[in-house]
Amino acid sequence: MTLFEIVALYVALHLIVASFLVYRVGQIRLKEKVSLGDGGNAQLNARIRAHGNYIENTPLALIGLVALAMLSAPALLLHLFGMAFLIGRLVHAHGMAQDGANGRGRGIGAILTLLTYVGTALSLLYFIFTSDYI
Repeated sequence: MTLFEIVALYVALHLIVASFLVYRVGQIRLKEKVSLGDGGNAQLNARIRAHGNYIENTPLALIGLVALAMLSAPALLLHLFGMAFLIGRLVHAHGMAQDGANGRGRGIGAILTLLTYVGTALSLLYFIFTSDYI
């Protein structure tokens, strides 16, 4: 598997997760007949925020993977950050789905996301400043 195929794998997986989160929002919208906002429905609000949080965080992580691939980072590193971020986002979404959006997974997912961001950033800086073409 090439580095860009690895990135494409994680992009595909995240597209599937994003589609699932969109579907969950749509379920409540149709059931409660709410076309804009959350209509005061706490469950719809939690699903909107779970999807929104996912969309707010995913692009940067995927851009980081692309940048690592462009710098010829080891495939194992791409898988490490790709899988950690994916698991973090899944666990976070599951935590958001709990009553009151206070599931334990929410915090674990947030920590995994943060660790992935920092790890990717530090790896990018390492590859940038230790390359032969500086």
